[in-house]
Amino acid sequence: MSGRILLTGGSGRLGSYLRDLLPNVVAPSRTELDVTRPHTIVAALDRYHPAVVVHAAAYTNVREAERDRATCWAVNVGGTRNHIRALAGRETFLVHISTDYVFSGAEGGYAEDDVPGPTRNYYGLTKLAAEEIARCAERHLIIRTSFRPSEWPYSTAFTDVYTSQDYIDVIAPEIALAIRRCTEVGWDTLHIATERKSVYDLARRRCPGVHAGSKGDAGVDLPRDVSLDIARWRELKSRWG
Repeated sequence: MSGRILLTGGSGRLGSYLRDLLPNVVAPSRTELDVTRPHTIVAALDRYHPAVVVHAAAYTNVREAERDRATCWAVNVGGTRNHIRALAGRETFLVHISTDYVFSGAEGGYAEDDVPGPTRNYYGLTKLAAEEIARCAERHLIIRTSFRPSEWPYSTAFTDVYTSQDYIDVIAPEIALAIRRCTEVGWDTLHIATERKSVYDLARRRCPGVHAGSKGDAGVDLPRDVSLDIARWRELKSRWG
């Protein structure tokens, strides 16, 4: 893939890594590009003429989303809608960053073509709605993923929540590879993660003294098992060598 990449959410956890990993990337500040202000999106597209827009900006605080639903909806759903409207009539390819929380978590091992929902919390609902809006883009790739800071940030970790998430320094290079080759993927949805494990097992890899906890103490309804099937991503990496 050649051409400029416009990245939203460049100051966020994922965006900060992608800025260093992607060639020809421009990541406007929120002052320049605010996803809740449509005219700033149009102005950025006109200014930079990107070949690809990576929409990584999102409201991601799962617990606070229950209390501040209006802001969460405005950023995750409204912000995505504003991008789709701004991209109408352009040749720009959209890469939309989504989450494993679009699934209920009742079973785990979710593949890209599995039907998402019902979501377990408001954050998951807004991200699922955003996915459906992103699919209105003529050329798009939706990447479902999940990641943690490079160091485990909490004193406890849940033994009864299962995931395919990993640390940001593990996941970000994988996502960057998919972005660089987004026009070669051949599917419109892609899961990028690692193997299934409990959140507690993930935490112990970098914080051996972490205490075991339960999702019942989270203060928000969490899915039990949102592990992702990543066979499609493995196939692509094998094909690309």
